[in-house]
Amino acid sequence: MYRNILIPISFDEDRDVKGALEVARALSIESAKITLLHVMEQMPTYAISYIPEDYLQESRKAINTELAKMASTLPNGEGVLREGHSGRTILDFASEIGADCIVIASHRPGMQDYLLGSTAHQVVRHARCAVHVLR
Repeated sequence: MYRNILIPISFDEDRDVKGALEVARALSIESAKITLLHVMEQMPTYAISYIPEDYLQESRKAINTELAKMASTLPNGEGVLREGHSGRTILDFASEIGADCIVIASHRPGMQDYLLGSTAHQVVRHARCAVHVLR
């Protein structure tokens, strides 16, 4: 059983957020802390001029609201929003908070994943704690 669980949340339609929350509950001790992390990839500088000024701010606000809503269903839940490269940011944040387990959703690998690698693949290979992958 784990005391400090990290759940990266992608908000992709094909990811099973509900399943990840259930697995985290099942793997946690009664007083465990469960952190929901969403990583916003940084916008390329050439694209910023095409995006309305308040879009990123409103996106952050909406994501924080949704994370807080999901975290409120967990005993010691917390939602966190970070910016950066998803795989590296998840790994760095897991180390920062001392996570002892990461529960991450994955999709069936496609050709692009064999060439570039998926976020879940990167987390599994480089995490310094247990990783539970959902398919």
